[in-house]
Amino acid sequence: MLGLIGIRANVNIEIREGFSLSLSKLDKALNKLRHVFEEVVILSTCNRTEIYFVANINEDEALELIFQNLEWNSNLKEYFFVVKEKKAVEHIMKVACGFHSKILGEDQILGQIKDAFDKAVNFNCVKGELQKLFQKAISCGKEFRTACKLYKIPVSASSIAVKDCIQNKIKSLMIIGYGDIGKLALKYALDGRFIEKIYLVVRNIKKYENEELIINNPKVKLLTFCQKNKYYQKVEAIISCTSAPHPVVKVAEFKDMDLSKPLVIYDLAVPRDVEEGIKGILNIKLYDIDNLNTINEENKNKRKKVMYENLNIIDKNIEDYMAWKKLREITPEIVKLKESSHRVFQERYKVFINKQHSKPTELLAKKLIKSASEVYINRAIELLKEEKLKGRENECLRILERIFLV
Repeated sequence: MLGLIGIRANVNIEIREGFSLSLSKLDKALNKLRHVFEEVVILSTCNRTEIYFVANINEDEALELIFQNLEWNSNLKEYFFVVKEKKAVEHIMKVACGFHSKILGEDQILGQIKDAFDKAVNFNCVKGELQKLFQKAISCGKEFRTACKLYKIPVSASSIAVKDCIQNKIKSLMIIGYGDIGKLALKYALDGRFIEKIYLVVRNIKKYENEELIINNPKVKLLTFCQKNKYYQKVEAIISCTSAPHPVVKVAEFKDMDLSKPLVIYDLAVPRDVEEGIKGILNIKLYDIDNLNTINEENKNKRKKVMYENLNIIDKNIEDYMAWKKLREITPEIVKLKESSHRVFQERYKVFINKQHSKPTELLAKKLIKSASEVYINRAIELLKEEKLKGRENECLRILERIFLV
């Protein structure tokens, strides 16, 4: 069975972040589950934790095994869904195309799917069905985005956050974290016409001093995590996007701080970077990944229209995969047929080697080629006779005519 277990779409971030797998946890999880399932791929992002698997067990057994091996709280199973076969295929195709993202049509998910697949390959967790499925999903995602021309409506959590800053004419911005999301945020912010100063918070300043976007750029000032608190009052907005397993922006850091002007914080991380209590501080407005989409309605409607117009691309890729999977069931029979063909070839080739010097080459080749073809023609005739006696010759004849093109 090809199956999928994942967190339901409507689960809030407080529950969701408890199942988020950091890189180190992801490695351990894969290492455990590869001994449980024939194949397994884990897709863990800010919006989802999904486990795709192939195993000869039912859905309930698979769910139980995953919760046991990953030591998850079994009382929280209600927050998960389980689907199999075509529904699982449809789900990953739509995920790859951005339909199931919190920010509809966002483009980072395709790279995340590829990373998840590559990691599973490195752990020897895929070989047949999931290998084909993820290759197909990645290809589908690329084809879909090209057809929709979504690059004309750029969207990601970082682009939405920065665009909101620009629309509110924010001049000073702090970006905490410099992973993929942080790099995009910095790129968009540098293009922003109102943003004059960007404080970039990293763990190791020397590591990034020569980065292309940073070096000799008067707009950008590098800070360590120890320094960031001193600059909170200098900025009008904070974009936090680290991969830390714990909050990095804490309520205690704002204690006794005089925030004379409004501060907007965009928490793009899962698990969350910003403590929940921050939203209760006067003059601070906090967005997390779940409510960020509320400031992106115009672009969302444009993307939704063009995406639904190209659903046929997803349907085609689903049918292609399901056809491949169905035909895969007869692979052993195809192997047998090819082995039979090879035996006929070897027998005739052996005769040719033994007699090539005793008979004219052309006459010998003609005789052996005729003999090889007659092996299958004679068997087909015998089979047709047998089926005639059973009253089933019409079906047999139709198949033979297609095989021999008569």
